[in-house]
Amino acid sequence: MVEIYTDGACKGNPGVGGWGAILRFGGTEKELFGGVANTTNNRMEMTAVIEALRSLSRSCDAVVFTDSSYVQKGISEWIHGWKRNGWKTSDKKPVKNADLWQTLDQLAAGHKIEWRWVKGHAGHPENERADQLANRGVDAVLANSFKAAR
Repeated sequence: MVEIYTDGACKGNPGVGGWGAILRFGGTEKELFGGVANTTNNRMEMTAVIEALRSLSRSCDAVVFTDSSYVQKGISEWIHGWKRNGWKTSDKKPVKNADLWQTLDQLAAGHKIEWRWVKGHAGHPENERADQLANRGVDAVLANSFKAAR
């Protein structure tokens, strides 16, 4: 069983964003993070999960912990209707972030995943670490922007 803890961050929404993930299997941990110059918080929450799943080398059982009810409900509840409706919402509008939902759906299909929501910024140690990683992603984008401007 692989435990995956994810978080996204955004300075402004839209704005500079970052994502972070911790993967734990047995006694081994792996940390991932990255960032994007112009994005939204929801996209970063999704990207954290996508990049964590991309990093898995083979099909496995996993528990994904996210503080994003958008991600948790989207992948475990809403996505079924979206797919049935051709990636349209119940009121016939295009699903926001459909590109990421489709990628997440494809990656998740290769694993047996339990999706768990955790309250953000509530002292959950791994969620706090994932948040720190996401903010490192933001900082990396800002640092690169500063270097490019010089």
